[in-house]
Amino acid sequence: MNAHHEAAYGLWSLVFLNSAVFIIFAHSFFKPQTSRDWRTFGAFSAFIVALFVEMYGFPLTIYVMAGWLQTHYPGIDLMSHDSGHLWHTLLGEKGNPHFDLMHIASNVLIIAGFWLLSASWHVLYHAQRAGVLATGGPYARIRHPQYVAFVLILFGFLLQWPTILTLLMFPVLLAMYGQLAVTEERDMESAFGKAWQAYAGRTPRFLPHLSPRTT
Repeated sequence: MNAHHEAAYGLWSLVFLNSAVFIIFAHSFFKPQTSRDWRTFGAFSAFIVALFVEMYGFPLTIYVMAGWLQTHYPGIDLMSHDSGHLWHTLLGEKGNPHFDLMHIASNVLIIAGFWLLSASWHVLYHAQRAGVLATGGPYARIRHPQYVAFVLILFGFLLQWPTILTLLMFPVLLAMYGQLAVTEERDMESAFGKAWQAYAGRTPRFLPHLSPRTT
């Protein structure tokens, strides 16, 4: 058990490396400029750091749940890395947790989120340079694709490695991104007037229409 503990946790270099990779990767796609952008990015970064601290540093969630897990799942090696994939354990899955459906869905959501973040920034960058509304690409389907992208990534990580802290942070971040979106829309309406109103009238805020609109 001690061998598993040494191998699975206390790896602070991996905490730093993985956090840096995902934060820098997201920064390269999002490129925060305004104070609102930095709040959005900062909240995302805090979630990522909290996640990897528990994944490779100190398994707080495992310690908190240790008694319950040992009672309901006798024989589980709590200090092994695989035990941190709690959905795998709680759903009674067998085999390598990296290849179960939950982990595959997690990877799909994370990749989709980074793709959406990149595609959205490309459209937004050119719209800002031209001084016009961003209405093409992902912005043709929803008004805030970058916020949706962050939520996809965060939810993907929750499917892969849930922790008490990140589960508590997730609804707070949803509320924060929702409020930032409303504030941003007020600014856009002030700047673009009727053009924004027409765009907002035909384009959903977060969830795209299931079928193309004909009006």
